[in-house]
Amino acid sequence: MTRPLNDLLDALFPRGHTVAVNDSVLTGSASTDAGEVTVIGTTDKLEVGVDHALVLADAVLASTATHPQRPIVMLVDTAGQRLARRDELLGINGCFAHLAQTLDLARRRGAVLVTLVYGESVSGGFLSFGLMADHIHALPDAQVRVMDLRAMARVIKQPLEKLQALSQTSPVFAPGVENYVAMGAVESLWEGDLAQHLLQALRTPAEGDARAALGAQRGGRTLAADVSDAVARGDA
Repeated sequence: MTRPLNDLLDALFPRGHTVAVNDSVLTGSASTDAGEVTVIGTTDKLEVGVDHALVLADAVLASTATHPQRPIVMLVDTAGQRLARRDELLGINGCFAHLAQTLDLARRRGAVLVTLVYGESVSGGFLSFGLMADHIHALPDAQVRVMDLRAMARVIKQPLEKLQALSQTSPVFAPGVENYVAMGAVESLWEGDLAQHLLQALRTPAEGDARAALGAQRGGRTLAADVSDAVARGDA
C-alpha cells in the first residue's frame, strides 16, 4: 500500500516543507540538515502527460536558475506516461526529453539529484525524471516495472509463457522493487528513519553511473558492466 503523501513528507522533512500538489504533480521545497532542497514529483499513480512534464521541467529550471547547487529530491508514484491522442499529438516524447534535459542541466550546474520511489514507477513516467537521478532509492512496498510482461511479449515477439518462466530466475524480466535492487537500478530500500536516509543520499557524491557495476556485484545483471567496459575500450 502506498504511504500517504503527507506522512511521507513529514518523515522525510521533519524540519519543515512547503510542497504543493496540483493535478497530482508535486512542486516545492523543504528543509534538511544538509540545507534547503527542491522537491518535485508525482502522486496518485499519475499517468504523466505533456502538461505534467512541462510543470516538472519548469520547477527544475526555476530551481537551477536561482539556486544552481540546490539538491533536487524527486518523489515518484506514477503509472507511466499518459496514453492519450492529445498528448501524442502535442509531442509527449519531446516534452519528456525536455524534462530529462532540464535535470541534466541541473546536475551539470552542481545539483545532486535524489529519487525516492514511494508508490509505483512505471515506464516513461519514471524514465523521464525519476530514473535521471544520481541516487535512486525506494520504499520496500514500492512497485517498480518498466514494461509489463504482456507488453514485452508483444514487442519482442516471444511467448508470454517463456517470459514468465524467465522472470522466475532472471531479475531482468521480473517486475518488483527487489529485482531492481538486484539489477542495480535501485541503490537501496529505505526503512526506519527516512530523514537520515535522505541526508546520507544528499551527502553521497555522485560518481557517475554505477548501476551496471552494482548489478554485477548483486548478481542481477551479470554481463552489462563487462560489455559496456569492452565497448568503452573499443574491444567490441
